[in-house]
Amino acid sequence: MENPARQDLPSSVLEFRLPDLGEGLADAELVSWAVAVGDIVELNQPIADVETAKAVVSLPSPFAGRVVELLARPGDTVAVGAPLIRVRAAGADDAASDTGRTSVLVGYGPEAEATSRRRPVEPPSHSVSPPGEADAEPRPGNAAATPAARKLARELGLDLWFIAGSGPGGAVTVEDVRGAVPVSQPHPAAPPTVPGADSAAVRPPVREERTPISGIRKRTAAAMSNSARTIPQAAAFVTVDCTASMELLDHLRSTKSFAGLTLTPLALVAKAALAALADFPGMNVCWDEAAQEIVTKHYVNLGIAVATERGLLVPNLKEAQTLSLRDLAREIAWLAETARAGGATTAELRGGTFTITNIGVFGVDTGVPLVNPGESAILCLGSIRKQPWVVRDEIAIRWVTTLGVGFDHRMIDGEQAARFLATTAGFLEDPLTLLGRA
Repeated sequence: MENPARQDLPSSVLEFRLPDLGEGLADAELVSWAVAVGDIVELNQPIADVETAKAVVSLPSPFAGRVVELLARPGDTVAVGAPLIRVRAAGADDAASDTGRTSVLVGYGPEAEATSRRRPVEPPSHSVSPPGEADAEPRPGNAAATPAARKLARELGLDLWFIAGSGPGGAVTVEDVRGAVPVSQPHPAAPPTVPGADSAAVRPPVREERTPISGIRKRTAAAMSNSARTIPQAAAFVTVDCTASMELLDHLRSTKSFAGLTLTPLALVAKAALAALADFPGMNVCWDEAAQEIVTKHYVNLGIAVATERGLLVPNLKEAQTLSLRDLAREIAWLAETARAGGATTAELRGGTFTITNIGVFGVDTGVPLVNPGESAILCLGSIRKQPWVVRDEIAIRWVTTLGVGFDHRMIDGEQAARFLATTAGFLEDPLTLLGRA
């Protein structure tokens, strides 16, 4: 989308450009607008959500006034420093300001305010507007929605302003978009059928579907391609009798200290891995190509891979080596919930030193995970299930899982990776020794 030159703007029109959101990022993708042309905005009022470095960030308005122009559409990639929105300053003389006309998107601006006020920027042509309400004001608060809900509504061609929200403060959630009937918005009528016509001929099956590569999927693809291209990777695996760990978790869940917490095997595995990293600090390193140095980190920012509706996110717990099992359980649950809700911050998604991915929740026994760029190893937890196991030369039914570790072979030798993995497994086989450590 081409933007008018900055010098054509009247002095009363203020322009907000995409700021540098940290980490030297060059651009961001516009997820959604929270305002429309003609809206009155206040200072620091949220005006848009943008996605960058796998985080969705809400942008506050640096101005107070009336929106006169939106300079990007949802889905657009906007460079840092590029203009996003133009606002006529509060108190400015609208009539005088119009002498230096500002170009606006088609269908918006002073002439169109009477009919297009408070509508989204260029809604999809297949979206349905309620009869007789094209010019009506929306219900208060319905512009609020989670990023995932906004994305789904765009895909379905639905107007969030006419969907009842059940989230905090009336925000529209994904469940509202999927299951709730839009307020005052009828269901689209079914396509007419032609007597005697073959239904397959009326609506042919879809043989292919194309989805633009953007957002988290685009960034994940770039990171994993970079990982496979630049890191010589190897992996090791061990199968573990974790019956004692499962029994310990059952016991702890019934204690007062863990009341109200979601205590999962992942928390105990994380505690075991952190203890093993203390014994094998060479697993918590990174490769500095420019300086030709191996950087050993005596702190662990523990990444937890989280599957979300927007793609895979890996937020990390800062200084995780200082956390008790109880704190780990609480922080892992909070971090996963925040990531799935689209609330993970850029800081939480950056700076990881070691990652754990839990594919066991999908019923998978093991996998070969790729190392995240900037790290040297990643631990994979497989499904935990009852299996026949040899105990003191007899067959018994035990809780068993498989751990795998992927590692950067430039810095980590097979022996070191194997010893780390065996130590982690040993803590799970005898978790009481783990709890005795700081």
